Order: sequence, then C-alpha cells, then structure tokens
Amino acid sequence: MSDSKNWLVTGGSRGIGRAVVEAATARGDRVAVFARKPATEQWTHADRVIEIHTDIGDSASVGSGVAEVFDRFGSLDVVVNAAGVHRGGRIGDLSRQHWDEVITTNLTGAFELARAVVPRLDAGAALINVGAVVGFRGFPGDVAYGAAKAGLSGLTQVLAVELAPREIRVNLVIPGFVDTDMTSALTGRAREKVVAAIPMGRTGRPEEIAQVIVGVADSPYMTGSIVATDGGLMSSFSSRS
Repeated sequence: MSDSKNWLVTGGSRGIGRAVVEAATARGDRVAVFARKPATEQWTHADRVIEIHTDIGDSASVGSGVAEVFDRFGSLDVVVNAAGVHRGGRIGDLSRQHWDEVITTNLTGAFELARAVVPRLDAGAALINVGAVVGFRGFPGDVAYGAAKAGLSGLTQVLAVELAPREIRVNLVIPGFVDTDMTSALTGRAREKVVAAIPMGRTGRPEEIAQVIVGVADSPYMTGSIVATDGGLMSSFSSRS
C-alpha cells in the first residue's frame, strides 16, 4: 500500500460518488466520504472508507470535515466533487427555494470544498468536478441544474489555471444520462426521449463514470480538461438543427 492514494469524495454515499469510492478502494486506496446521510449499503472494502457527515453548502461544515480528513489521513491525493441535487422546472415554474437549493449544492458546494481543501494539497494532487451535459446543452426544465453545472465548468477552468503553478490538476468529467437515484425520477416518455438522443442507445452505469474519474485522477499532464463520458449525447445535441 506504499503507493496507495488518499481520496475525498463528496456525495460518496450513492450514485456516481459511491461508484468512485468502490473503484478507488478496490485498488487499495483510502477514501473519505462526505455526505449528509450515511451510506445505506455496506462498503465492499469498509476498512478503507471513513464517512464524515457534511453539509457541502455550509462553509463551517465543509471546513471541519476537511480538517478531520487531514487528521485521519495526513494528506490528500484526489478530491472528487460528486455531490449534487436536482430540482426540475422551467423558468416560469421553478421556485426560488429550489433554485437556491440546486445552486448551493452543485456550485457553491464545489467552491466551498475547493476553498477549504486547496491550501492543504501538495503538488501532484488532483481535483475532479462532476458536471452534466445540461451545463453545455440546453434541456427544457433544467434551468437551475443547467446553470449550476455551467458554473461548475467555469470554476474548473479558472482553478486549473490558478493551481497549475503548484502542479495541482483540476478537471471536469461530464456524465451523460446515468442510472442513479437522481435520474430514476425521470420516467415514461421523458426518459424514452433522452435515451433516444444517446447515439449509443442506452443509459450509462455509475461504474463506467467512476472508471473515467480514476483515469483522470491518474493523468499527470491533464488539467483544465472537459471529459465527456456520455455515450455520445453531447455530440448528438450539438448536431441537431
């Protein structure tokens, strides 16, 4: 385990975040998981996981959580911002409460995490944000989620430039439509329409996204990159007239 890495994964108790935790621990790495609620399923490699109750949108909660991670691990090699919440609604229907909730969790949370963790990262560390196709391609009813994920792209680009002199890499992984608790709310014709737009003709699996995130974490010359892992969905959207 001398060459093993220490990870911090927000939103790591479910969905893509959980898949990242499982992928990292499967290769012998240790992972700290930030989540509001404990994982409902046992970890495959429970001895390599610590769970820390954290509200990603609250600076004090994030700060105390990061301090605990460094107390336990001593250092961090990879930080993955996978925490997210979705509240659908077109501009005329979406409430200000839901807008604030989505922006706070998906964008402000990433800022708070970076602000707390970056000063303590060493050269060679990697920060990976998890975006969404709707941050680049408009989809009706995703005004808040799309705005938050677009902002996350901008945050990634700026941090990549700011932190490059310290040899800290910052990248954005863009999942497509992946089968998770979050996407399970989309059913019927709406789901069929999305799947029909995916050139590969199917939804993604969380472990497929996790595989890419691990690869990005291991890429020493990659920073400021936008890595789509979406079955071709971004290309499909961009080619529509």
